[in-house]
Amino acid sequence: MKVSVIGTGYVGLVTGTCLAEVGNDVLCLDVDVNKINILKQGGIPIYEPGLEDMVKRNVAAGRLRFTTDMAESARHGTIQFIAVGTPPDEDGSADLQYVVAAARAIGQNMQEYKVIVDKSTVPVGTADKVRVAVQEELSKRGTQLEFSIASNPEFLKEGAAVDDFMRPDRIVLGAEDARAVELMRSLYAPFNRNHDRLIVMDIKSAELTKYAANAMLATRISFMNELALLAEKMGADIENVRHGIGSDPRIGYHFLYAGCGYGGSCFPKDVQAMQRTAKEYGSELRILNAVEVANERQKEVLLDKITARFGDDLSGKNIALWGLAFKPNTDDMRDAPSRVLIKGLWERGATVTAYDPVAMHEATRIFGNDPRLKLVDTQMAALEGADALAIVTEWQVFRAPDFAALKAKLKNPVIFDGRNLYDPKDVRAHGVEYFGIGRL
Repeated sequence: MKVSVIGTGYVGLVTGTCLAEVGNDVLCLDVDVNKINILKQGGIPIYEPGLEDMVKRNVAAGRLRFTTDMAESARHGTIQFIAVGTPPDEDGSADLQYVVAAARAIGQNMQEYKVIVDKSTVPVGTADKVRVAVQEELSKRGTQLEFSIASNPEFLKEGAAVDDFMRPDRIVLGAEDARAVELMRSLYAPFNRNHDRLIVMDIKSAELTKYAANAMLATRISFMNELALLAEKMGADIENVRHGIGSDPRIGYHFLYAGCGYGGSCFPKDVQAMQRTAKEYGSELRILNAVEVANERQKEVLLDKITARFGDDLSGKNIALWGLAFKPNTDDMRDAPSRVLIKGLWERGATVTAYDPVAMHEATRIFGNDPRLKLVDTQMAALEGADALAIVTEWQVFRAPDFAALKAKLKNPVIFDGRNLYDPKDVRAHGVEYFGIGRL
């Protein structure tokens, strides 16, 4: 099938590449000339395990191409995916200007029937806005062409996006005409060979499903973080609690890990957007209000632990930081807890020496060449001359350090573990002070 994908961020590039991988003829469009040039030259503008090799393979096979020409994109695909950004507006609502602009561009250039699919995470009612935008552009042209609107939200985890797309748990499709459903069913047939994962519903339900999923996951994280803070005060261990409640199949173990808060491009933005959408419908999502407040508070927990140990004035102190990305297997630092910690340390006079396996370039883009932040090439190099170690991202490479070597390098053998990577007893047995999140 001929497919066009508008937007080459995480969602668009993974979607286009994976659809090409199963034999479709895919054209990816982006207005960012630099990004398209990188893709045409064999690179990728994001870090996502397994994606670069798949892009190269499908480009070489002629199944995957890239362009900045909207007319070419609109005319190419029978199925037109809109996978552009929906950043939070000043009031927390999703900014739909790029989605609507993409829809208008399709309407301005399409020459035959199209299925126009919202792949971006968008509020309930966005499909209606897309439909109006396309129809307005067709009317301006004095042209009557049939088209269908569908919602096909993504459920991709950064760091595992390729695997999530190729082996999906579910494929949610919101569509209200048989022609669109049949075309989308054909498109996703290669991903349904084992069993049918396609869940067809009305468009508004599909739009809400994506927000509801992220809101539920964010709620679980904030809930456990709240319990962890309580556990510390009560003298309980949150890991024991996690095992105790996770063994209940109605609860399960996923997303029950206490830590220093969630970040990234999805949870913070989507929780805010869902709250804003609810207000537009005259409702208030009180639980989500609390989820957001709890998460912002949680991002300050590591700083609180550091100042409790060393005092509020950290002048002359250097803190080693392991991890910058909001989660492992990505270079994404959007709303990352590391950014809150670094800023807080700077405000109290400390400097930071940091290491992350892939997010160093992103840290340079965000912080520039600020002398208060030193980026080093290895995790052990970050410890040189540091007064303590703070762990913010749960990269696998951080899970089994040489504690004797770590102790020797630090001025003060102290670990502030924002991801509960270690057993407190094991760390302390090496003569290292240990402060986790809700750990004894």
